[in-house]
Order: sequence, then C-alpha cells, then structure tokens
Amino acid sequence: MEVANNVTEFIFLGLSQDPGMQLMFFALFLFFYIVIMVGNLLILLTVFSDPRLHTPMYFFLSNLSFVDIAYSSATAPKMIADFVSEKKTISYWGCVTQMFTFHFFGCAEIFVLTVMAFDRYAAICQPLRYTTIMSANACIVLASLSWLGALGHSFVQTLLTFQLPFCHNQVIDHYFCDVHPVLKLACADTTLVNRLVIANSGLISLGCFLILLASYTVILFSLRKRSSESRRKALSTCGSHFTVVTFFFVPCIFIYLRPSTTFPLDKAVSVFYTTITPMLNPLIYTLRNEDVKNAMKRIWNNMVSLKEK
Repeated sequence: MEVANNVTEFIFLGLSQDPGMQLMFFALFLFFYIVIMVGNLLILLTVFSDPRLHTPMYFFLSNLSFVDIAYSSATAPKMIADFVSEKKTISYWGCVTQMFTFHFFGCAEIFVLTVMAFDRYAAICQPLRYTTIMSANACIVLASLSWLGALGHSFVQTLLTFQLPFCHNQVIDHYFCDVHPVLKLACADTTLVNRLVIANSGLISLGCFLILLASYTVILFSLRKRSSESRRKALSTCGSHFTVVTFFFVPCIFIYLRPSTTFPLDKAVSVFYTTITPMLNPLIYTLRNEDVKNAMKRIWNNMVSLKEK
C-alpha cells in the first residue's frame, strides 16, 4: 500500500465544534462506552460460566458481545479523547488501522447477526433437526466463515481507499476514519472506487438485511401452528433480535448504499451503529431473555455464597 502522497496525518472535525457541546458529548459518550464494556463483558462472563448456556444461540451471542466490545473500541476511545483535545488529529497509518478494524468488526457483526437469525430459524422451524443442523462443528464453521468474510471485506475496503493519493487536504468531516469522508480528500478520480465501495459495503448490508427479513417472515408464518406459550417465547427471542438488527442495519444501508456523498446527518446516523447498537445489545438480550437473567442470578448467588463462607 505504498502510495505517493503528501499527508502524514488527518484532522477530525468531530461531532461538534462548540466547547460546551463537546464537554456534554464527552460525559455522554464516556457513559455509553462504559455501559458497552460492562454490559458485553457481563454477557461473555455469564455465557462462559453457566453450562446451561452452552448452546448455539448463546455461542453466537458471546461472539456478538465480543464483536461489540472490539467494534466500539475501534472508534469510541479516540472520539471521547478528542472531545477534550484542542487538536483532533490522527496519523495516516492510524487512520488506515482505524478504518480496517472498524470495517472488520462491523462486517463481523453483520455476519454474526445473520447467522443468529439462521439459528433461530432452525430452532423454530426445524425443531426435530435442530441439534443436527446446529451441531458444534456447524457452529464453529459458521462463526469462522463470519470472521473470515469480515477480514476479506475489511482488507478490500481499506485497500481500495488508501491506494488513492492524498495531497494537501487533511480535514475529515467526521469523528472517525470512514470510507466516504476519507475518499473526499483523495486527489484522484474516485468514481470506480465509489462503485466498488457500494458493491462491497452497501450490498453486504442490504443482502444480509433481506436474508434476515426473509428468515423472520418464515418464522412468523410457522408460529401460527404453535401453542400460545411457544409463540410468546419465540416472539420474545426474535423480537429482541430484530430490534438489534433494525438499529444496526438501517443506518448502515443509509450510509453505504449510496454514492460518495456526505450529508450533515451522516455523523448522527453513524452514532447509531458505532455506539447505540453495541450499547443496546446487552440490555436487550438480558432484559428480554429469561435464560440470561436466571444465569446471572445463579452466578450472583454463587458469588454471595462464596463470600459468606
């Protein structure tokens, strides 16, 4: 990726230039990031500690929690630090690294959410064959393919962006290094790259979202023949999953399934899939999931019992 350019660092404009707003955002996003870390670490601890949660559904949930920790960490610490920094700069290679990690973990989240929908489809629509379909080997293969697919996507995305030359413009009108804001700074024709970015990011987001919608449609139709208790439990699980999917995919599709045109709304929309969704995931999966809540209670009771001894 050796490209002739005159840029050694980039400058972020951030979410706001107002000092008062920046202090408010600092406190707000620091709180969000703490919730993300604590909530997702708690889910990881719960799933690994309780043998009753060693099932395909919670295996993929633990993958999702790990992804959320890494995904938010690609942008949040730098953004939070910039709120109290006079100069919001990032080195050229720091920008390359941030874009790569952001798209790697972001794409991993897309694939993991899609696999989770397939798991729910198999559990609800193919209950007798579920243990065969979602065997331990099948889960490992699906998880591995998700991570490998994300790695390929991120490598291509980053290579397409940074093989372009950058001359003198250093100001990125965003709070992290994303494709469209960085492409605006390139001193070369970006038409072909823009189309490839849409094909790479936009179509992945849209395609996986359509697969998710199709799987949930099939699930809803199959629930008509079930008992009211089975419907309630299935709808609770799928409802929480679909809430996460909507908050994540709709903003992604809005940002990436269009030409390299930036709008003032983009930064606010990006907050949804970079910060809000990773924060909501543990809340949704714990508050709406009896298995996880009961497992957390058992872990807490065990800890209290050990302390009393």
